[in-house]
Amino acid sequence: MNWDWDKLKEQQQHSGGGPPQMDEILGKLRNFKFPGGPILIIVILALFLASSTFYTVGVDEVGVVQRFGRYTRTSQPGLNFKLPIGIEKVTKVKVKRVYKEEFGFTGERSNTRNRFTDGREELNVSLMLTGDLNVALVPWIVQYRIKNPRDYLFKIQNPRKLLIDMSEAAMRLVVGDRSINEVISKREEIAIEARESLQKELDMAETGIHVVTIEMKKTNVPVPVQASFNAVNQAVQEKEKMIYQAKKDYNKAIPAARGEAERTIKAAEGYALDRINRAKGDASRFESIYKEYAMAKDITKRRLYLESMKDLFPKLSQKYILDADQKNLLPLLNLGIKNGVKNEN
Repeated sequence: MNWDWDKLKEQQQHSGGGPPQMDEILGKLRNFKFPGGPILIIVILALFLASSTFYTVGVDEVGVVQRFGRYTRTSQPGLNFKLPIGIEKVTKVKVKRVYKEEFGFTGERSNTRNRFTDGREELNVSLMLTGDLNVALVPWIVQYRIKNPRDYLFKIQNPRKLLIDMSEAAMRLVVGDRSINEVISKREEIAIEARESLQKELDMAETGIHVVTIEMKKTNVPVPVQASFNAVNQAVQEKEKMIYQAKKDYNKAIPAARGEAERTIKAAEGYALDRINRAKGDASRFESIYKEYAMAKDITKRRLYLESMKDLFPKLSQKYILDADQKNLLPLLNLGIKNGVKNEN
């Protein structure tokens, strides 16, 4: 704009140095000409339209396009085209980033978004009632991704707040079904069950959120009751130790007694079988001898006599063979006296 400064200065001097009249200013504005003319205006407008119609989506995100506020499509990573501003709007959602929510303690990194920032409230959210009516401190971390950007943006008004509330409800539900010892010792099992329960509720609410994992931190009891709880645990461990020792002695003594009883039974059965077999053998031998005796009584009687003498004579210490007709030697041998007593027979 080319102002006539000399003429303006002269007018200011004539008017006593005051500002120019409004009519003069409006007149000069009407006569103003934009430098470069219509071509420059067209170039600026073209650049503005190009910047509002082309956009770039990152590799870890997608673009959700709305036309007059209504969802139309989801654009993939790379250079994309849309209608000018005022017609279509693009909202970029990071679908590959893993977000994290912490419950019951303060995160180590300052940029971590926690469930609570006040220590008292953190304690309240981690205090949970177990199935055996004990109180436990249960801190945990939820890691999640956005799997459905459309549901995440339009189905739920505040999906992060809903995730926080549902996470707390799912964890309290799972912890409430277990004893205090299970809550302390079975953290992985509780984390898996809580993740499944939370994912089911999020899917029913159409939040578009996928729970990657739930990580359970160190679980304990409140500080005022830790000493008593440790004493109870020590007593329980001592009780279990004594039970295991008793079972060990039982398992050692009972099998030994059972083995001894089994051995005695087997020995008795073997002895009974031996006696039965011997009796059967003797009976068979007697029957066979009786059969021979029935067929030849004299011969069998003589054979039995000789066999008996054969067994008897070797056992006698002194043997005297006398002639049946010899009678002179009998008084000399004292055959009728045994141990100083006369045998009347």
